[in-house]
Amino acid sequence: MNTIKNVLICGIGAVGSIYADKLQRYDEESLRILVDKVRLERYLENPIIFNGKELHLNYILPDDNSYKADLVIIATKYDGLDDVIKNMKNFVHNDTVILALLNGVMSEKIIAETYGREKLLYSYFIGHSAIRNGRNVVHDDVNTIVYGSANSDDYENVQRVKEFFDKAGINYEIPEDIIHSLWLKYMLNVSANQTTALLKFTFGEMLANDKCMEFAVNIMKEVQSVAKAEGVRNTDIMIDETIVNLHKMIPDGKTSMLQDVEAGRKTEVDMFAGTIIKLGLEHNIPTPYNKIIKEMLEIIHRDQDLKRASKIPVPA
Repeated sequence: MNTIKNVLICGIGAVGSIYADKLQRYDEESLRILVDKVRLERYLENPIIFNGKELHLNYILPDDNSYKADLVIIATKYDGLDDVIKNMKNFVHNDTVILALLNGVMSEKIIAETYGREKLLYSYFIGHSAIRNGRNVVHDDVNTIVYGSANSDDYENVQRVKEFFDKAGINYEIPEDIIHSLWLKYMLNVSANQTTALLKFTFGEMLANDKCMEFAVNIMKEVQSVAKAEGVRNTDIMIDETIVNLHKMIPDGKTSMLQDVEAGRKTEVDMFAGTIIKLGLEHNIPTPYNKIIKEMLEIIHRDQDLKRASKIPVPA
């Protein structure tokens, strides 16, 4: 079993910067951060500031042939996934393991189309939301990578990652049913991220408002029905589990989608409501709540575009 040493991180936003900071402190020489030329110039001139400290990282461009990664951690937004899949090609070898810490349930399938299912483990990030404001990222170090395999043939890669995380001091969980866990996280994102982004609620405000929670539960029911149709096990307990997990969040914390709206950035609505609507159509399952949410968030996107076109300032 080949040990993991070289790690490539793709994306150093709110989540990627957490692991860039941790892994640089563990083994700076073996870590690379994949960027394009535009981002390279930006980060060299204005480094990411993580918890008040500038991150001076070992960046690598897509055309570099001098480095091979044993582990690739993808921590981009959903709309950046296609570029990452193309740009990481030079760094993937036969024994590379890929973890995609995106919020949805489709990223592994998309990546496998290029790199094969055998290199991928299912994975996601859980923890308190990192607060990103421009190049400043603040996080309280409550974070865990949940990962695993739905196939017993992937046992060796699960163990390789476990041994590396133990050495590097990375918090992780390996659930008994990674597919159920992945959809559970997805249910939380689809119901909480989108609702709070529209209403501009913190987690605490969402939980304290009974009408908001009633609305969120109706969104969860749509996710639950789609998950069941997709073959996810134990969907009957997912809503109760999601509500328990919501109560673990910092009351003053903001979801990543709310932060995107406040900063004038495009949201991940296509990955959340968009995916549920698409899968609902495939399985003949109505998804009216997600359709409404998608329309509302697209109105926000259009407003951002109109303001930019009119040169009306939007948050940077």
